[in-house]
Amino acid sequence: MTQSYEARPARELAGGFAVPGDKSISHRALMLSGIAEGRSEVTGFLPSEDCLASMRAMQALGVAIERPAATRVIVEGAGMRGLRRAAGPLDMGNAGTAMRLFTGLLSAQDFDSVLVGDSSLMRRPMERVAKPLREMGADVRTAAGGTPPVDVRGGRPLRGIEYAMPVASAQVKSAIMLAGLYADGPTTVLSPAVSRDHSERMLQSFGVRVDVQDLSVRVHPPKRLAARDVQVPGDFSSAAFFIVAGLLAAGDGGLLIENVGLNPSRTGLLEILRLMGAEIEVVAPRQSGAEPVADLRVRRSALQGIEVPKSLVPLAIDEFPVLFVAAACARGETLITGAEELRVKESDRIAAMSAGFEALGVAHEVLADGMRIGGGEDNPFDGGTVDSHGDHRIAMAFTVASLRARRPIRILDVANVATSFPGFVALARSVGIDVHES
Repeated sequence: MTQSYEARPARELAGGFAVPGDKSISHRALMLSGIAEGRSEVTGFLPSEDCLASMRAMQALGVAIERPAATRVIVEGAGMRGLRRAAGPLDMGNAGTAMRLFTGLLSAQDFDSVLVGDSSLMRRPMERVAKPLREMGADVRTAAGGTPPVDVRGGRPLRGIEYAMPVASAQVKSAIMLAGLYADGPTTVLSPAVSRDHSERMLQSFGVRVDVQDLSVRVHPPKRLAARDVQVPGDFSSAAFFIVAGLLAAGDGGLLIENVGLNPSRTGLLEILRLMGAEIEVVAPRQSGAEPVADLRVRRSALQGIEVPKSLVPLAIDEFPVLFVAAACARGETLITGAEELRVKESDRIAAMSAGFEALGVAHEVLADGMRIGGGEDNPFDGGTVDSHGDHRIAMAFTVASLRARRPIRILDVANVATSFPGFVALARSVGIDVHES
């Protein structure tokens, strides 16, 4: 039997709390600390399965890492040329970010590497990273169909290139930039739209010259990276589930979500929800290392259906499963297009959300690049069983849907929630969401 949730309708949510550390930043902190010179301390580290896979990979490559506490990691950097060949394949688990970023980093090393993952990751596309790396001179090989295992042959000198990405992707951009640290000259990445800029910010904080102009990023290969401490803010993608939960069911005092990373390349969901009429207050904005953070006070709101601006889609792509839930609870129709990237996540998230909506009686129409969702009811979800298809964000989105359900919702195959949000059920229960593991 696979692990499942049973989520029952709840009347009212309340409380103040912090979500776990940012997954994207935790991955990058481990990798850059590992190739820096000196000792770096990472606080607020996310001890999820995905990030622990990155930690084990860096250790397998010869980097000394201690974890004196669950969210505190001390890295003794090996230097840019200090990594060593792993004894076997590097297992990325379910972490697509880790596999793509490590492909970029390892393409510049003097040794061969093989990257593998779980059954879900082994089906995900890797040619979008392999292609530009080959243009730089790397020898990167994928399986038939462009999927893992990824075979990286080391010892190839890399050249700086200018690469125009066909689709905005922070993972592809970051992989190219990591390889670009070792190139013979500057490497420029041109994006068709805005994507996350955690790599740019963190590389600069480690002493790398990175020029950013509009949708162009140029990285200049450094002689060395200088160790530095990294403070990881709360993960906005994890906060997203509680933001929507608060909009649907917060009590009079609202929900207060503390220390949330508010990198402007990540917060498209806030803009979309505000267009829908959401009451979300940014409290005490401040800086945490290279990243902006704040507390968020979320109040129950009467949401209105909208046509989601395509310009905001890349800034909210990981949050779309729970946005679909918010749209189902809005008054009037919501139209989402330009989100074909959802087809190649941990699951086909358009298909997975559609199947769940079908099971729970939500009116919707599937589009090739998104969905049309008919809102209008106070409690649009009937009870029933949905399959998360092993996708953590699908599982958590339907947990939030239970707040506006008429009967309990059973959610199947939820073990992978631990890849991004360890302790999700306990935190959800602490604010009033009635969810149990079974």
